[in-house]
Amino acid sequence: MADDLLSSTDALAQLSFAVLGMLERRAAQHDLSMAQVRLLGILRDRTPTMNELARLMELDKSSVTGLVERAERRGLVLRVPSVTDRRSVLVRLTANGRQLVTQAARRFDADVAGLLGLLPARDRAVLAGLVSRLLVARAGARGVAELAAATEAEPGSPASRR
Repeated sequence: MADDLLSSTDALAQLSFAVLGMLERRAAQHDLSMAQVRLLGILRDRTPTMNELARLMELDKSSVTGLVERAERRGLVLRVPSVTDRRSVLVRLTANGRQLVTQAARRFDADVAGLLGLLPARDRAVLAGLVSRLLVARAGARGVAELAAATEAEPGSPASRR
């Protein structure tokens, strides 16, 4: 059995390809790019500033500005001035954006559940725990404390699924 195991790198790469393929198919159904999927996924449980969004997405601010502008033209997001800092602009989902995210997430959850259903429940729980710990550690190392805190507080929260 041990001879059948992939290296950690190969296993994670192959799993990433499988999950990314599912996500790309769901994104295509809604005419979304993967960057737009990430944007909408981040916005479903927070209302960040443009700077925070750039940091969370690991993109430069000009790239995020273009991404937000395209999503705004589609009626998926809205930019609103911050009440605490007049220089900052917050980005939030519109009702249409929230509906799209909810619908797509439900279908993607079913796709992933089908994949994970190939494992016994105990193995799924172990996998979820390991992946959650890895993502919390990565978020902390990147200085994304709010993601780490949200993931630690609620292992099943949307933040832990990113």
